[in-house]
Amino acid sequence: MINEEYSSVANAQTTDDLKASLVSFTHKLGFATVSAIVVIDRPKGESAFLSIANLPQGFEEIYSAPDSSKRDPVLRRLKRLSVPITWDQSTYVGDGAGDLWEEQARFGFRTGIAMALHLPGGRHFLLGVDRDSPLPRKPSSLTRVVADLQLMAVYAQESAVRLITPSADDTVGAIELTPRELDVLSWTMEGKSAWVAGQILGISEHTVVFHLKNAMSKLDCITKHQAVAKAIRLGLL
Repeated sequence: MINEEYSSVANAQTTDDLKASLVSFTHKLGFATVSAIVVIDRPKGESAFLSIANLPQGFEEIYSAPDSSKRDPVLRRLKRLSVPITWDQSTYVGDGAGDLWEEQARFGFRTGIAMALHLPGGRHFLLGVDRDSPLPRKPSSLTRVVADLQLMAVYAQESAVRLITPSADDTVGAIELTPRELDVLSWTMEGKSAWVAGQILGISEHTVVFHLKNAMSKLDCITKHQAVAKAIRLGLL
């Protein structure tokens, strides 16, 4: 079950646990490889790239080459966009980087989906899955895969930051949420919209959004789903 994979990623205790969970999730979605990268911007010097991936042997040199990274159209788009990107050969050819696609295609990287979460404090999280065969042609099927990956990215970034950059972790004592903030996060966790949560709690949709934004700010998150995942990890929910 996909839902079990979300829980497995969120509760990973080691980088090996996280990698195994991500690989299992990726395979169930029909993809061969996965890359999860935490990028930490530095005021001076090169940004730090910390990754968990199941790349094939020999691909690491291509994957990490500075020149290739700067030319890669998918990576360049991820730097400025927060929406998922689906890519194939035409993405590279149209950007004048067909040679990069040819090089990675030898390792089975012919098409895939990638996305980025841009976090506070100069941190970014990139998640990409790749395979040798075309993406689903049916729009509804592709939309479902992308949605599953978007939700997984939320859980994966929380665990990746916690495990790869432990100094950036938070403690429960440092964060205090009000009862109402916990209420709206709980109903968000159940998949309820702000309007529905307001009906359940007897408050307006505007008030629900107000409490959500306060909780997101306290948890240092930029989306309500990230806030839910972090609150769960910290034992607040």
